[in-house]
Amino acid sequence: MVAHRSLLNRTLRRLRQAWSDLNTTLRGDDRCRFEPELSDQDVEQLRQLIRNCLNAPGGEFAARAQAAHIGHAYMTLNQQGRIRFLRLLATDFDADSSAIQQAIDAYNRAGAGDNLPKLRHKLRKALVAPRIELLTLFNALPEGIKFLVDMRGELLDMGADKDPELGEVERDLKHLLASWFDIGFLQLQQLTWNSPAALLEKLIEYEAVHEITSWADLKNRLAPDRRLFAFMHPNMADEPLIFVQVALCDGLADNVQALLDTHARAFDVERANTAIFYSISNAQRGLSGISFGNYLIKRVVANLKRELPQLDQFATLSPIPGFMGWLSKQMQNGDTPLLHAVERSAINSLAAELGVEGNLGGLLGLSAWHQNEKVTQVLQPVLLRLCAEYLGGLQAGKLRARDPVAHFHLSNGATLQQLNWMADVSPKGIRQSCGMMVNYLYDPLTIDMNSENYVQTGIIAMSSAIRDLRKEKPLKQARLTG
Repeated sequence: MVAHRSLLNRTLRRLRQAWSDLNTTLRGDDRCRFEPELSDQDVEQLRQLIRNCLNAPGGEFAARAQAAHIGHAYMTLNQQGRIRFLRLLATDFDADSSAIQQAIDAYNRAGAGDNLPKLRHKLRKALVAPRIELLTLFNALPEGIKFLVDMRGELLDMGADKDPELGEVERDLKHLLASWFDIGFLQLQQLTWNSPAALLEKLIEYEAVHEITSWADLKNRLAPDRRLFAFMHPNMADEPLIFVQVALCDGLADNVQALLDTHARAFDVERANTAIFYSISNAQRGLSGISFGNYLIKRVVANLKRELPQLDQFATLSPIPGFMGWLSKQMQNGDTPLLHAVERSAINSLAAELGVEGNLGGLLGLSAWHQNEKVTQVLQPVLLRLCAEYLGGLQAGKLRARDPVAHFHLSNGATLQQLNWMADVSPKGIRQSCGMMVNYLYDPLTIDMNSENYVQTGIIAMSSAIRDLRKEKPLKQARLTG
């Protein structure tokens, strides 16, 4: 949290400095000072300031200076003040409903001799809220696109999806950002230990899957047998948008602690036949829902194939973040109905021996249960089967996998390939997925077909090993590979 706040403060300082020259072109009496919570009087001043900016009486440069002043003011507000600022944009600078209706009526009354393209243009113009112009002015400022990305991130954190007013501004921002962050504008960059320190520091901050605990840890992830690629935007040159970490291996990796071991010797890249994508992190909260992870993986595969032609397998070692949440719901009224009778009997017998509640939850509630050989002997086949069932099924009434990470990879055309027992024994791994992880295989020959089948019909591509695991007989030792 401290590191995040420090990074945010440096971002704000950079923005303020970048906009200072424009801001100081305003006359002293044109510059407003606002209370952090944005009082009623401040709201009225801000309303007039935005109107003056949009009317641009002094031309484009004056409008940009006004926009820089408004953006600078936003950065000085606390959360309450920012919410009031954003509500003002939503209510006072929305599209004019009467102008929209007039444009619709004019179009509906048009005859054969009227200029229909002109009427359509007028209708389109009426549908655009004035706040769009202000947001676009922000984008024209130095570092403005980062300012808007962070503004949308704050809107999401404020619960804009459940707030009609804030939701209007958030949707406008998403639409603008989606066009400005089109895949054609993004640049794939390989980051190394020699990359700028400020950029490497952001990797440590933004890593969302497996925490980077130190500079030594980061250096290990940039070792000769590793690759790290990021999508960058030309207007955010020192900010990764999304990045993927890759380990070069012999065969499928089945344990993330082994991959992250800073004391392990680097693998001989010349012997590598498999690229393992073991972490994919979206670095910008404000770009949530604007998907380019799909393109990142495909571009990285192409780059790796050019660099290392001997690679013949591309797969992930992925977490299963939703498994325990799903299993807990199944166990709300005692044991999950998905258990077979013989599984339930074995669990009850062991629970009685250990003096805990006689169900699956009782054993999983034991401290360090995953280190107890008696417990794991009973639970391993049960949990592997249940996890395979979880990953191989869809949400009720939806053509969407239950697990969010599974949905991402299946949408991209991956195959549910291999389930790995005790692949992540970190507290987070035990808490989220009972230590299990999964390999999703990216086969260039099947990804397009897999993606189409999943998106259109909900068919999940899975290996025979996963299909067999879902059909395992009770307490049969699961067959693992890797």
